[in-house]
Amino acid sequence: MAMQTPANQASGTEENEITLGVGMGPLKFGASMDEVRALMGEPEEIEESEDDDEFEHQAWNYLEEGYSLYFDREDDYRLSCIETDHPGIRLYGEAIHGKTPEEIQELMQRHGHEQSEVEKMDTGEMRLSYEKEMIDMYFDEDQLQFVNFGVFINDDLEVQWPA
Repeated sequence: MAMQTPANQASGTEENEITLGVGMGPLKFGASMDEVRALMGEPEEIEESEDDDEFEHQAWNYLEEGYSLYFDREDDYRLSCIETDHPGIRLYGEAIHGKTPEEIQELMQRHGHEQSEVEKMDTGEMRLSYEKEMIDMYFDEDQLQFVNFGVFINDDLEVQWPA
């Protein structure tokens, strides 16, 4: 007989589970600001993009939880990108915070994502990017510090909102 996990116990890991192209836990790309507010409450701060920014957006920062949520004006301010340094972040069911670039590349390969790009930043950090999967992972001293991931975009640069 399968063990039943109490719902509240499961949600702790599921709410930090990244689903590529879809979102994280209950946060789904394409959600309106009102839907996000209903799920997350009020952000601790809201940043507006700079005037010379290529994409006009708002960033909602939930500092205590370690999330920044991005809403682009051209997408009618729907949730399109999440950045997080939450220590409980998971990808494909595995905790990834603090993992090495090699461990992450191995995990991605196991799930069919071969094409990665590595860039050394001026600040000494390293970025591991999977362009097709719309995810960037930032490492400091070979440990994953934070992840930035967004809604999928097809070859015609059209946003692919999750169903």
